Amino acid sequence: MRILISNDDGVMAPGIAALHGALADYADCVIVAPAEDKSGASSSLTLDRPLHPTRLPNGYISLNGTPTDCVHLGLNGLFEQVPEMVVSGINLGANLGDDVLYSGTVAAALEGRFLNRPAFAFSLLSRQTENLPTAAYFARKLVEAHGQLDLPPRSVLNVNVPNLPLERIRGIQLTRLGHRARAAAPVKVVNPRGKEGYWISISGDAEDGGPGTDFHAVMQGYVSITPLQLDRTFSDAFASLEGWLEGLL
Repeated sequence: MRILISNDDGVMAPGIAALHGALADYADCVIVAPAEDKSGASSSLTLDRPLHPTRLPNGYISLNGTPTDCVHLGLNGLFEQVPEMVVSGINLGANLGDDVLYSGTVAAALEGRFLNRPAFAFSLLSRQTENLPTAAYFARKLVEAHGQLDLPPRSVLNVNVPNLPLERIRGIQLTRLGHRARAAAPVKVVNPRGKEGYWISISGDAEDGGPGTDFHAVMQGYVSITPLQLDRTFSDAFASLEGWLEGLL
C-alpha cells in the first residue's frame, strides 16, 4: 500500500518525521508537505500562482503551497502510482472542537476523502516534542488496523493524543467534537513607522467540553478519535426553513 503523508507545520517539522518513521516499514510512504508553516490554512487552495514541488535530500517533497495543495497534487498527477491513503500530522498542538474548521492538519486529511480508505489526522496536545513517540505509537496502531474499519466513503478520523508518555495513556475513546468559547480579541500592534496591525489571538477555552467530547477525553488522559464528515448540511433546519420560505411567496 502507498500512503501519502502531509501536514501543516511544514516539511521540516519534527511531527512529520515522527509520523513517517512510524509508518515507513508498514507501507510505501511518500511525503508532500508545505515548504513553510501553514497552520490555520484550512482547506484553502493556491490559485494565484503555480505550485513548484521540490524534492529534498531526505526524499520528502516540499511544496510552495497549503496542506490541501499538497494532498491535491499528491493524488492528482504528481506520482505515477496514486496513493491509496492520506495520513496527516503529527501536528504539534491540539485540533479539538472548532479547531477543525481552521486546521490545515485536518484539511490535508479531508482532501484524501475521495479514496477508498479512511484518512487520518493526528495531533499531539503540545508544542513540545518529548511525547511525539506516544503520538507516533498510536498513529502506527490505528493506521495498521484500518482494514478492520467499516466506514462510509469520505470518512476522516481526527485523532488527538494527550501530551503524556505512553505508559500514562489511559486508553482510547470515541468522541464528538466539543465547542470552544469565542476566541480572545485580536492583539493590536503598531510598527516602528506607526502602521497599525493585528495579531490573531489565542483560541477560546472549551465551552462545550463535557463527557463524550474530544476535550474531555484528552483531559482525562485518553486518546480521542472523532469521525468527521464533509457534509455540513443542517438537516434539522429544513422544516423551519420550509415554513419561512412559504411565508415569503
